[in-house]
Amino acid sequence: MADEQITTIGGCHMCKRTFSFTPATVMTFRMDPETNLPLGMTVSGAFREPTPEARARSVERHLCPDCVDRVKQLKHFMDQQSTTNFDTWQRGDS
Repeated sequence: MADEQITTIGGCHMCKRTFSFTPATVMTFRMDPETNLPLGMTVSGAFREPTPEARARSVERHLCPDCVDRVKQLKHFMDQQSTTNFDTWQRGDS
């Protein structure tokens, strides 16, 4: 009985659907409610060390398993695109 996990119902931050999850196993990330960005991310998409104030006000957000799968598919697609080699452009006057 002691090792049994209690299921919770909550909302996915990305798709806004309600889903049930076990708090110990659900994918979570920290979000800065003031900027509405993941902790440590800038508006331009770069990463930086978050300030102590941003850490203090950050809150945990949950992702449903479907969105986690979508993010993994996007990462796989983006990784494939980054390995594409482009030919070097040659100037016409050389």
